[in-house]
Amino acid sequence: MTQSDQFQHGESSDRPTEVKVTLRGPGELADALPYLLGFQPTDSLVLVALHGEHGRFGGRLRVALPESPEEWPVCAGRLAECLVRNSTRRTGRPDAAVVFLCQDPAEGERPSDVVERLRPLAQRLRVACGELDVPVIEALCVSAGRWWSYCLPDRTPSPAEGTALPPPGSTEMAVTAASVGLPVPGPLRDIEARLRPSAADDHHKQEVALDIACAELLPRMLTGDRVEEARRRTLGLTRAALERFRAAPRLDEPARADEQDDALLDEDEAAVMILGLQDKAVRDRAAEWAEPGQADAAVRLWRALARRCVGPYQDHAATPLTLAGWVAWSTGDETEARVALRMALDLDPDYTFARLLHTSVNEGLDPELLRRSMRQERRKRVLGRAALHRGPIGPAGRGPAHRAPKGRRSRTRR
Repeated sequence: MTQSDQFQHGESSDRPTEVKVTLRGPGELADALPYLLGFQPTDSLVLVALHGEHGRFGGRLRVALPESPEEWPVCAGRLAECLVRNSTRRTGRPDAAVVFLCQDPAEGERPSDVVERLRPLAQRLRVACGELDVPVIEALCVSAGRWWSYCLPDRTPSPAEGTALPPPGSTEMAVTAASVGLPVPGPLRDIEARLRPSAADDHHKQEVALDIACAELLPRMLTGDRVEEARRRTLGLTRAALERFRAAPRLDEPARADEQDDALLDEDEAAVMILGLQDKAVRDRAAEWAEPGQADAAVRLWRALARRCVGPYQDHAATPLTLAGWVAWSTGDETEARVALRMALDLDPDYTFARLLHTSVNEGLDPELLRRSMRQERRKRVLGRAALHRGPIGPAGRGPAHRAPKGRRSRTRR
């Protein structure tokens, strides 16, 4: 089976690199899944659309595995419809699909138990896609480094213990990904861990700081004559923090990098920024920090603030998560963008900014369109401040209107 796919990572580029990879059997298909998503899925249901005679990869849809079997019939139907609808809108109606169910065994459970427990869900998905004339040519369960196929004919023996995934780096997909500079995908839980508070840390001081900042800032944000003061304070603190992040040395090891970034913020200023960013005007100004010279520091700052949203303030993380997703997308990291935006929508499904960005990423739109719009808004704001500083325009539109002192002639500077 020959698959062609677009690999894109790092800084945004005009065109992603297109490569062709031949996958030989379900084992290599299971091995390719992390490269298709950009991470190793855990507790995930994944649908992949296929196009054409040779099965070119198309749209991908990943959701958390629905826990209750009672949800499976409705879930299967909705996911199949979503895959077909979105694929048709973007690249054409799919000719087939592949299903992946990824889950490691729970305590006391064997991998083969996971396979059998999820078998009815795989069958529901095969039926739902078939009803839309999109046959599922393969349905795989991936658990504990092994894979099982739900599509083998009855006469074909299937080992109860499954089949081990190919050794890392041994498949054509892995070799091709390395040749275009793609890193080996890490687990989804590692990406999510960088965007949420650590369960091992003591969050009491940060929670107290958020309580104090809320008591101080909320009255200002609700009072018309003081809201601008609160906005200026938030933006001032956030700009200062951004500059500290830009000046800090770049560390490639994620855990050390996050530890360094956390040390750059104290509890009080983090609390003010978290609460102040809930204001749409402040958030929109902060979203402008996605240009190449600022983006790396900005996404690190938004991650660090999301990790400070603790206790009853966990829902406040929707804003820094959305900003992290926006900056990640603007620099070509669609994997983190999707994860961050999905986490934001999990906290607030009605958050319009996150929904628009999530749709834009999934639709394959160019983030430069949004950056250009932000630049235009920034120019309008600067010109507006300049006009306000000059004062009212004179009768001939030639400059500031002013009253000349007695005995002097009024003069207009050009």
